Amino acid sequence: MASKRVLLLGGHGKVSLLLTPQLVARSWHVTSVIRDPSQKDDILSTVKADADKVDVLVSSLEDVKSKTDAQQIIEKSKPDYVVWSAGAGGKGAPSRAQAVDRDSCVHFIRAAAATPSVTKFLLVSYTGSRRNKAPWWTDEDWKGTQEVNNGVLKNYYPAKLASDECLTATATQRKDFQAIVLRPGFLTDEAATGKVSLGKTKARGKVTRGDVAATAAQLLDSEARGWLDLLEGEEAIADAVERVIKDKVDCVEGEDVESMIQQYTSPKGKGYDYY
Repeated sequence: MASKRVLLLGGHGKVSLLLTPQLVARSWHVTSVIRDPSQKDDILSTVKADADKVDVLVSSLEDVKSKTDAQQIIEKSKPDYVVWSAGAGGKGAPSRAQAVDRDSCVHFIRAAAATPSVTKFLLVSYTGSRRNKAPWWTDEDWKGTQEVNNGVLKNYYPAKLASDECLTATATQRKDFQAIVLRPGFLTDEAATGKVSLGKTKARGKVTRGDVAATAAQLLDSEARGWLDLLEGEEAIADAVERVIKDKVDCVEGEDVESMIQQYTSPKGKGYDYY
Protein backbone atom coordinates (compact mmCIF):
# COMPACT_ATOMS: atom_id res chain seq x y z
CA MET A 1 0.00 0.00 0.00
CA ALA A 2 1.26 3.48 -0.86
CA SER A 3 2.35 5.81 1.90
CA LYS A 4 -0.60 7.21 3.83
CA ARG A 5 -1.17 10.02 6.28
CA VAL A 6 -2.89 9.15 9.56
CA LEU A 7 -4.48 11.53 12.05
CA LEU A 8 -4.20 9.86 15.46
CA LEU A 9 -6.54 11.42 18.01
CA GLY A 10 -5.53 10.71 21.58
CA GLY A 11 -1.88 10.29 20.66
CA HIS A 12 -0.55 9.94 24.19
CA GLY A 13 -2.83 7.08 25.19
CA LYS A 14 -1.21 3.72 25.89
CA VAL A 15 -2.65 2.09 22.76
CA SER A 16 -1.68 5.07 20.61
CA LEU A 17 1.91 5.03 21.85
CA LEU A 18 2.12 1.41 20.73
CA LEU A 19 0.26 2.06 17.49
CA THR A 20 2.39 5.01 16.32
CA PRO A 21 5.58 3.02 15.56
CA GLN A 22 3.54 0.33 13.78
CA LEU A 23 2.06 2.92 11.44
CA VAL A 24 5.45 4.52 10.86
CA ALA A 25 6.92 1.08 10.11
CA ARG A 26 4.57 0.99 7.13
CA SER A 27 6.21 4.22 5.93
CA TRP A 28 3.05 6.11 6.80
CA HIS A 29 3.06 9.61 8.23
CA VAL A 30 1.35 10.19 11.59
CA THR A 31 -0.05 13.40 13.06
CA SER A 32 -0.45 12.67 16.76
CA VAL A 33 -2.88 14.92 18.61
CA ILE A 34 -2.14 15.51 22.30
CA ARG A 35 -3.44 17.97 24.86
CA ASP A 36 -0.22 18.62 26.78
CA PRO A 37 3.03 19.85 25.14
CA SER A 38 5.05 17.92 27.72
CA GLN A 39 3.83 14.68 26.12
CA LYS A 40 5.63 15.36 22.84
CA ASP A 41 8.88 13.63 23.76
CA ASP A 42 6.98 10.48 24.72
CA ILE A 43 5.45 10.38 21.24
CA LEU A 44 8.71 10.92 19.40
CA SER A 45 10.59 8.40 21.54
CA THR A 46 8.41 5.63 20.10
CA VAL A 47 9.77 6.17 16.60
CA LYS A 48 13.36 7.30 17.29
CA ALA A 49 15.15 7.56 13.92
CA ASP A 50 11.85 7.96 12.09
CA ALA A 51 10.77 11.07 13.97
CA ASP A 52 10.47 12.91 10.66
CA LYS A 53 7.42 10.74 9.93
CA VAL A 54 5.55 12.05 12.98
CA ASP A 55 4.07 15.48 13.62
CA VAL A 56 2.78 16.30 17.08
CA LEU A 57 -0.20 18.63 17.23
CA VAL A 58 -1.13 20.12 20.61
CA SER A 59 -4.88 20.54 20.73
CA SER A 60 -7.40 19.58 23.44
CA LEU A 61 -10.17 17.40 22.08
CA GLU A 62 -12.38 18.74 24.84
CA ASP A 63 -12.25 22.10 23.05
CA VAL A 64 -13.64 20.67 19.81
CA LYS A 65 -17.18 21.98 19.99
CA SER A 66 -18.31 21.60 16.38
CA LYS A 67 -17.75 19.86 13.09
CA THR A 68 -15.97 23.04 11.97
CA ASP A 69 -13.49 22.79 14.84
CA ALA A 70 -12.73 19.19 13.88
CA GLN A 71 -12.48 20.14 10.22
CA GLN A 72 -9.76 22.66 11.01
CA ILE A 73 -7.60 19.95 12.56
CA ILE A 74 -8.22 17.67 9.60
CA GLU A 75 -7.26 20.43 7.19
CA LYS A 76 -4.00 20.99 9.08
CA SER A 77 -3.00 17.33 9.05
CA LYS A 78 -4.40 16.30 5.64
CA PRO A 79 -4.98 12.66 6.59
CA ASP A 80 -6.06 9.74 4.46
CA TYR A 81 -7.12 7.86 7.58
CA VAL A 82 -8.37 9.00 10.99
CA VAL A 83 -7.96 6.96 14.19
CA TRP A 84 -9.88 7.81 17.35
CA SER A 85 -8.12 6.29 20.36
CA ALA A 86 -8.97 9.06 22.79
CA GLY A 87 -11.42 9.61 25.59
CA ALA A 88 -12.07 9.99 29.25
CA GLY A 89 -12.58 6.25 29.62
CA GLY A 90 -15.35 6.75 32.15
CA LYS A 91 -13.11 8.75 34.45
CA GLY A 92 -14.00 12.19 35.71
CA ALA A 93 -17.32 13.98 35.61
CA PRO A 94 -20.13 12.76 33.32
CA SER A 95 -19.79 16.01 31.38
CA ARG A 96 -16.25 15.03 30.32
CA ALA A 97 -17.43 11.74 28.82
CA GLN A 98 -20.09 13.65 26.92
CA ALA A 99 -17.65 16.31 25.74
CA VAL A 100 -14.89 13.97 24.61
CA ASP A 101 -16.16 10.40 24.10
CA ARG A 102 -19.40 11.57 22.48
CA ASP A 103 -19.42 15.14 21.18
CA SER A 104 -15.82 15.57 20.06
CA CYS A 105 -15.72 12.13 18.51
CA VAL A 106 -18.97 12.71 16.63
CA HIS A 107 -17.65 16.04 15.31
CA PHE A 108 -14.54 14.28 13.97
CA ILE A 109 -16.61 11.50 12.41
CA ARG A 110 -18.75 14.00 10.55
CA ALA A 111 -15.81 16.18 9.54
CA ALA A 112 -13.87 13.16 8.28
CA ALA A 113 -16.83 11.83 6.29
CA ALA A 114 -17.28 15.28 4.74
CA THR A 115 -13.65 15.29 3.57
CA PRO A 116 -13.34 13.28 0.31
CA SER A 117 -9.64 12.55 0.85
CA VAL A 118 -10.35 10.78 4.15
CA THR A 119 -11.29 7.20 3.27
CA LYS A 120 -11.03 5.35 6.59
CA PHE A 121 -12.02 6.05 10.18
CA LEU A 122 -11.03 3.58 12.90
CA LEU A 123 -12.69 4.07 16.27
CA VAL A 124 -11.42 2.21 19.32
CA SER A 125 -14.43 1.29 21.46
CA TYR A 126 -15.14 -1.71 23.72
CA THR A 127 -17.03 -5.00 23.48
CA GLY A 128 -19.95 -3.95 25.67
CA SER A 129 -20.88 -0.91 23.60
CA ARG A 130 -24.19 -2.09 22.18
CA ARG A 131 -27.92 -1.75 22.86
CA ASN A 132 -28.96 -5.36 22.36
CA LYS A 133 -27.68 -8.78 23.30
CA ALA A 134 -25.32 -10.06 20.62
CA PRO A 135 -26.91 -13.15 19.01
CA TRP A 136 -23.82 -15.25 19.80
CA TRP A 137 -23.77 -14.28 23.50
CA THR A 138 -25.40 -16.17 26.33
CA ASP A 139 -28.01 -14.59 28.61
CA GLU A 140 -25.36 -14.58 31.33
CA ASP A 141 -22.97 -12.70 29.01
CA TRP A 142 -25.58 -10.03 28.40
CA LYS A 143 -26.53 -9.73 32.06
CA GLY A 144 -22.89 -9.18 32.98
CA THR A 145 -22.44 -6.62 30.22
CA GLN A 146 -25.50 -4.67 31.33
CA GLU A 147 -24.31 -4.65 34.93
CA VAL A 148 -21.00 -3.10 33.87
CA ASN A 149 -22.61 -0.61 31.47
CA ASN A 150 -25.12 0.52 34.07
CA GLY A 151 -22.58 0.47 36.88
CA VAL A 152 -18.92 1.50 36.62
CA LEU A 153 -19.34 2.60 32.99
CA LYS A 154 -22.66 4.38 33.37
CA ASN A 155 -21.22 7.66 32.04
CA TYR A 156 -18.87 6.16 29.47
CA TYR A 157 -21.30 3.65 27.94
CA PRO A 158 -23.91 6.03 26.45
CA ALA A 159 -21.21 8.39 25.19
CA LYS A 160 -19.24 5.60 23.52
CA LEU A 161 -22.35 4.00 22.08
CA ALA A 162 -23.39 7.29 20.49
CA SER A 163 -20.03 7.55 18.71
CA ASP A 164 -20.12 3.93 17.53
CA GLU A 165 -23.62 4.38 16.16
CA CYS A 166 -22.85 7.73 14.55
CA LEU A 167 -19.85 6.28 12.70
CA THR A 168 -21.88 3.29 11.54
CA ALA A 169 -24.71 5.47 10.29
CA THR A 170 -22.45 8.05 8.68
CA ALA A 171 -20.54 5.40 6.74
CA THR A 172 -23.73 4.32 4.98
CA GLN A 173 -23.85 7.71 3.29
CA ARG A 174 -20.46 7.32 1.54
CA LYS A 175 -19.53 4.09 -0.23
CA ASP A 176 -15.81 4.90 -0.28
CA PHE A 177 -15.64 5.59 3.46
CA GLN A 178 -14.47 2.61 5.54
CA ALA A 179 -15.76 2.69 9.10
CA ILE A 180 -14.02 0.32 11.51
CA VAL A 181 -15.13 0.04 15.14
CA LEU A 182 -12.52 -2.00 17.00
CA ARG A 183 -14.01 -3.27 20.26
CA PRO A 184 -11.45 -4.75 22.67
CA GLY A 185 -12.19 -6.34 26.02
CA PHE A 186 -10.39 -5.51 29.26
CA LEU A 187 -7.02 -3.96 28.40
CA THR A 188 -3.80 -5.20 29.98
CA ASP A 189 -0.18 -4.08 29.81
CA GLU A 190 1.17 -7.60 29.39
CA ALA A 191 3.50 -8.31 26.47
CA ALA A 192 1.78 -8.53 23.09
CA THR A 193 1.30 -12.07 21.81
CA GLY A 194 0.54 -11.42 18.14
CA LYS A 195 -2.47 -13.72 18.48
CA VAL A 196 -6.08 -12.76 19.10
CA SER A 197 -9.73 -13.67 18.88
CA LEU A 198 -11.31 -11.21 16.44
CA GLY A 199 -14.94 -10.90 15.42
CA LYS A 200 -17.76 -12.64 17.26
CA THR A 201 -16.01 -13.20 20.57
CA LYS A 202 -17.19 -13.90 24.08
CA ALA A 203 -18.73 -10.94 25.89
CA ARG A 204 -15.95 -10.65 28.43
CA GLY A 205 -12.24 -11.25 28.41
CA LYS A 206 -8.94 -9.47 28.21
CA VAL A 207 -6.46 -8.45 25.52
CA THR A 208 -3.10 -6.72 25.64
CA ARG A 209 -2.82 -3.12 24.52
CA GLY A 210 0.00 -4.21 22.23
CA ASP A 211 -2.29 -6.65 20.44
CA VAL A 212 -4.98 -3.96 20.16
CA ALA A 213 -2.45 -1.64 18.51
CA ALA A 214 -1.20 -4.36 16.16
CA THR A 215 -4.75 -5.29 15.19
CA ALA A 216 -5.65 -1.65 14.58
CA ALA A 217 -2.65 -1.21 12.28
CA GLN A 218 -3.51 -4.39 10.38
CA LEU A 219 -7.14 -3.35 9.99
CA LEU A 220 -6.14 0.06 8.66
CA ASP A 221 -3.92 -1.69 6.13
CA SER A 222 -6.85 -3.76 4.85
CA GLU A 223 -10.35 -3.59 3.41
CA ALA A 224 -11.98 -4.34 6.76
CA ARG A 225 -15.06 -2.48 7.92
CA GLY A 226 -17.78 -2.76 10.55
CA TRP A 227 -17.78 -3.67 14.24
CA LEU A 228 -15.10 -6.14 15.32
CA ASP A 229 -14.79 -7.41 18.89
CA LEU A 230 -11.31 -8.30 20.11
CA LEU A 231 -10.00 -10.55 22.89
CA GLU A 232 -6.88 -12.59 23.48
CA GLY A 233 -6.81 -15.73 21.38
CA GLU A 234 -4.87 -18.20 19.27
CA GLU A 235 -5.16 -16.79 15.75
CA ALA A 236 -2.35 -14.72 14.24
CA ILE A 237 -3.50 -11.13 13.81
CA ALA A 238 -2.95 -11.01 10.04
CA ASP A 239 -4.89 -14.26 9.62
CA ALA A 240 -7.69 -13.01 11.86
CA VAL A 241 -8.08 -9.83 9.84
CA GLU A 242 -8.05 -11.77 6.59
CA ARG A 243 -10.73 -14.12 7.95
CA VAL A 244 -13.17 -11.43 9.12
CA ILE A 245 -12.89 -9.72 5.74
CA LYS A 246 -13.41 -12.97 3.82
CA ASP A 247 -16.35 -14.02 6.00
CA LYS A 248 -17.80 -10.49 6.13
CA VAL A 249 -17.95 -10.58 9.92
CA ASP A 250 -19.67 -7.57 11.48
CA CYS A 251 -20.53 -7.53 15.16
CA VAL A 252 -23.17 -4.89 14.56
CA GLU A 253 -25.39 -7.92 13.98
CA GLY A 254 -28.29 -7.76 16.40
CA GLU A 255 -28.30 -3.94 16.48
CA ASP A 256 -30.84 -1.72 14.72
CA VAL A 257 -28.74 -0.10 11.99
CA GLU A 258 -31.75 1.52 10.35
CA SER A 259 -32.51 3.29 13.60
CA MET A 260 -28.91 4.51 13.75
CA ILE A 261 -29.22 5.91 10.25
CA GLN A 262 -32.46 7.68 11.15
CA GLN A 263 -30.94 9.02 14.36
CA TYR A 264 -27.72 10.41 12.90
CA THR A 265 -28.30 11.19 9.23
CA SER A 266 -31.93 12.30 9.03
CA PRO A 267 -32.78 15.91 9.93
CA LYS A 268 -35.61 14.45 12.00
CA GLY A 269 -33.25 12.28 14.03
CA LYS A 270 -32.42 13.23 17.61
CA GLY A 271 -28.69 12.89 17.01
CA TYR A 272 -28.65 14.78 13.68
CA ASP A 273 -27.95 18.23 15.09
CA TYR A 274 -27.88 17.47 18.83
CA TYR A 275 -24.14 16.72 18.75
